[in-house]
Amino acid sequence: MIRNNINRALRACLVCCAICAATTACMDKDWDTPSFSEGAPFGNNSITEEGLISISDLLDKYPNVYENPDRNVQITENIKIKGYVTGNDLGGNLYKQVVISDESSAIMIAINQNGLNSYMAEGQEVLVDLKGLYIGGYAQMPEIGQPYNGNSIGRMSKDVWAQHYKLIGEPKKDLDCLRPMQFTKFFAQFHPSQIGQLVVLKNVTFPNANGKTAFAGKNATTSGGNYVNHTVTVDGLQVIVRTSTYADFAAMKLPYDTVAHKAVPCNLTGILSRFANDWQLLIRKTSDIEVLQ
Repeated sequence: MIRNNINRALRACLVCCAICAATTACMDKDWDTPSFSEGAPFGNNSITEEGLISISDLLDKYPNVYENPDRNVQITENIKIKGYVTGNDLGGNLYKQVVISDESSAIMIAINQNGLNSYMAEGQEVLVDLKGLYIGGYAQMPEIGQPYNGNSIGRMSKDVWAQHYKLIGEPKKDLDCLRPMQFTKFFAQFHPSQIGQLVVLKNVTFPNANGKTAFAGKNATTSGGNYVNHTVTVDGLQVIVRTSTYADFAAMKLPYDTVAHKAVPCNLTGILSRFANDWQLLIRKTSDIEVLQ
């Protein structure tokens, strides 16, 4: 009796294995790697390039809007911009924001969604339908979004954003807009087309580096509830390096030589932003910090 039960169990097992093998073979034959050749499975693939303008032309259309931190205007024209992602929330220092750049300029887009880098990677080409969205100045930093607290500009909902963007192709690496421009006195003009650009501050040192102070750690002087500012000088101009306490490199020590007891020079890459009359650098990720020693 026991032997018969064992034989029946073995036969059942073999039948099950055969069915599984046949099913797997069918799946292997029929299953293909997903392709986005006909458009990404998110966003709005029906958006066309009709009404396409440059980002610089967009800024020229609203010269007085972002100069006032308490003003926004809804875009009612059928206009679009197209560019590549040069900054996202991957490193935690840009929160719910992406930066889009073309050959003329760049602009920040505020979206109330986490994990934007999962589909808006650096080098991803994006087409944005601006009709119905708002443009305003976040402390005079041009930004696309939705009204916040009355006349200010803030983040649009992820559902609104989903209707206004289209991804084009796969992310690219060898792009001019992904090569940072060197920050010099040229930027002292505060021209709108320079704001939002990817730049590099070369050979700078942090005056308050001491081997203990971090970019935004507990041993740094907090300038706000969730960020820390450090000021560096580049080509005679002062630039604020603004770091979120949630950034991946928040606890990283400011470059310092503990033997020579002096600050170590470094190159800092990031998004150039404006806060009133101050230049700010938003480092995107840890690899944007190049210590020169």
